[in-house]
Amino acid sequence: MSEGLLTVLKFCFLALLFLFLVRVVRVVALELRAAPLTPVDAATPAKQRSPKRKGSAQRGVRVVEPAQLAGQTYAVDGEITVGRATGCGIVLSADSYASQIHARVFRRDDDLYVEDLGSTNGTFVNGTRISTPVRVRRGDRVQFGQTIVEPTK
Repeated sequence: MSEGLLTVLKFCFLALLFLFLVRVVRVVALELRAAPLTPVDAATPAKQRSPKRKGSAQRGVRVVEPAQLAGQTYAVDGEITVGRATGCGIVLSADSYASQIHARVFRRDDDLYVEDLGSTNGTFVNGTRISTPVRVRRGDRVQFGQTIVEPTK
């Protein structure tokens, strides 16, 4: 092959590599900019809360500890992630023991489940570390880092 052709191929390869990296950075930026879900509490008018499904009670989690977050309630309609990342549904920015994307809380057949997503310090249900999705009921205590939540309804 001629020297000129090899140079053109090198530049084409570099251009493709650059376009690939631009796409990766764009996707990561969009993921980080995802707006977190807002907490639903007693001050939120019922009209602004997510609609209840016919025949099912509104399910979610309420923060018990730490004291500055206590009482905040998050509705779980489908799935919600928990962690320090701004894209999580429940953002625990002040909890240094929580991972960026620590766990997920999701609904299946009108039951609430918690799943650890490979967090460093683990997710605990009633003091027991979990490694698979676990069904939680009212009265159970779920711990992500130093934050403790309880299921509602």
